[in-house]
Amino acid sequence: MAELTAFHTLTAQMKREGIRRLLVLSGEEGWCFDHALKLRDALPGDWLWISPQPDAENHCSPSALQTLLGREFRHAVFDARHGFDAAAFAALSGTLKAGSWLVLLLPVWEEWENQPDTDSLRWSDCPDPIATPHFVQHFKRVLTADNDAILWRQNQPFSLAHFTPRTDWHTATGAPQPEQQQLLQQLLTMPSGVAAVTAARGRGKSALAGQLISRIAGSAIVTAPAKAATDVLAQFAGEKFRFIAPDALLASDEQADWLVVDEAAAIPAPLLHQLVSRFPRTLLTTTVQGYEGTGRGFLLKFCARFPHLHRFELQQPIRWAQGCPLEKMVSEALVFDDENFTHTPQGNIVISAFEQTLWRSDPETPLKVYQLLSGAHYRTSPLDLRRMMDAPGQHFLQAAGENEIAGALWLVDEGGLSQQLSQAVWAGFRRPRGNLVAQSLAAHGSNPLAATLRGRR
Repeated sequence: MAELTAFHTLTAQMKREGIRRLLVLSGEEGWCFDHALKLRDALPGDWLWISPQPDAENHCSPSALQTLLGREFRHAVFDARHGFDAAAFAALSGTLKAGSWLVLLLPVWEEWENQPDTDSLRWSDCPDPIATPHFVQHFKRVLTADNDAILWRQNQPFSLAHFTPRTDWHTATGAPQPEQQQLLQQLLTMPSGVAAVTAARGRGKSALAGQLISRIAGSAIVTAPAKAATDVLAQFAGEKFRFIAPDALLASDEQADWLVVDEAAAIPAPLLHQLVSRFPRTLLTTTVQGYEGTGRGFLLKFCARFPHLHRFELQQPIRWAQGCPLEKMVSEALVFDDENFTHTPQGNIVISAFEQTLWRSDPETPLKVYQLLSGAHYRTSPLDLRRMMDAPGQHFLQAAGENEIAGALWLVDEGGLSQQLSQAVWAGFRRPRGNLVAQSLAAHGSNPLAATLRGRR
């Protein structure tokens, strides 16, 4: 295949430039699988294969991908032919080294939006998979507008585009980068208190935390949602690295000069607050944009408990070059650029309702609403975006000023259960998915038929 030679040349160029790219293979299952295998055989790398089924070597299911966070791979395949786990897709993109391909397998292009998506079982509250046309149309818009992404469709002419060379990129040496060095100096001289370092993935948060531990005169304890995700931190901390799981740390009487919490927003807020209160100095690192699903709400809500919080942000990528095409595409497709609350809405506020069909006719409006909700809430994930776009029974209100969204309301239909099911909920025998308020009324309101009523939550 002449295309493989072109891919080999472009891969070498990407490595020099320190970037990653998305390649979409869209077609019948056999065609997608065969082309992915040919690419794997032609381009040396780890080729992590993310799929619900163990179709190839180095396989990992989407649900198990979280166990690989903190590790790095060269090249990966993400199989979305039957279901698109958007959070796993984003997580995978964050594990790829500079010079890597993320190969996305999709159904036949024209059939995709009408095909039931098995991932919808996690967020639609439906007993069977549903089609997700609004997400598919949104993803297609982003993909076709991105000149750096590559779309290879079955039975369509294909030639690899020529990409203008970028400036050569130099990988980090392990020494603190200028941005990291500046933060290290401030942290090392920080009096007692809490510091929070936030950034997108690949900015060196974990490396910074490890560098801090290696330089302090006293002791430190590291905690995180999973020890496996602290490999980078441990590498930079060296022999001073000491990990204790959050629940074990809370149950112990361990003390240290510093508590370092990696990916702090993934730890339940009450537990995190108890841990922080026990140590004279705490460093919290977390990703406020991306698949970890925290949004700026981590800063707005949890960190607001600490009036003298020392807040820092890392902006310069370290693991890949600035302007990496894969990072840009994933961010746009999954709407990671949330509301930053830098502008106060002006003028008269007008309240209006809209439905999911607006994603098709005027996508900018629901996009701004989602960005506002994502920025304001403590936990938001790509699963919420998919629910907003395509789950049945969703309703929305927006309060809009001049070119700004001042407020938003997201409602979901609830109730309407049969009398028999409502009575079973009241008796404690059944807990059907969804219908949280309706079930609560039946279970705690002493009314066996409460869940037959209809409402919106």
